Amino acid sequence: MTLPFRTRAALLACALALPLLAGAQEATIRKNLAERIPALSNIDEISKTPMKGLFEVRIGTDLLYTDAEGNFLIQGSLLDTKARKNLTEERVEKLTAIDFKDLPLKNAFTQVFGKGTRKLAVFEDPNCGYCKRFEKDLQKIDDVTVYFFLIPILGSDSVTKSRQIWCSADKLKTWNDWMLREVAPKGAGDCNTDALTENLDFAKKYRITGTPTLIFADGRRVPGAINTQQLEQNLAR
Repeated sequence: MTLPFRTRAALLACALALPLLAGAQEATIRKNLAERIPALSNIDEISKTPMKGLFEVRIGTDLLYTDAEGNFLIQGSLLDTKARKNLTEERVEKLTAIDFKDLPLKNAFTQVFGKGTRKLAVFEDPNCGYCKRFEKDLQKIDDVTVYFFLIPILGSDSVTKSRQIWCSADKLKTWNDWMLREVAPKGAGDCNTDALTENLDFAKKYRITGTPTLIFADGRRVPGAINTQQLEQNLAR
């Protein structure tokens, strides 16, 4: 069935107007929030949520919610009770994901558990207590290849230890001796340590600010030490 010309024209006009209305709405939210809360003058993105009248305000990977005019601001999780989903958590997971192929694997050393068919990347500081706890739990996992990225972010001693580990003849043994057995690394650490600098640059680019930070093969990022059961669940996803 062919629609009358006037009907088609009206529909076309509506379709063209929608982006303009959305743009005006976004501009209003940006303007009001920036004027009222100067810290929100650097908003990266404003988008509609599945909830009518509620908009997502994204700054980096931080999410806030507001109404169509920026009169109210909500901080917290948006839950879909019907689908039983945490929409905020899912959105942050997507925003913080890192494509595994983008990892600078040349700047890591590896350990293979079992067949090593699964993959995991871990960003760690040698003086991180949570990292040491995670390393003990990691020893109980099977069938995974782990890529260790040293990022010395906890002070000058972390820099020294990271250099000593990276420059040792057997990086993995030196790492495990320190993290699992409290045998301190030795040596001058005077080899080429550009890899450590590049790791820190990568961490800064992707906002990896704490250790350990885990990156799974599907790109999901999990900050903090998780136990063996949680690690296995994530590897199996």
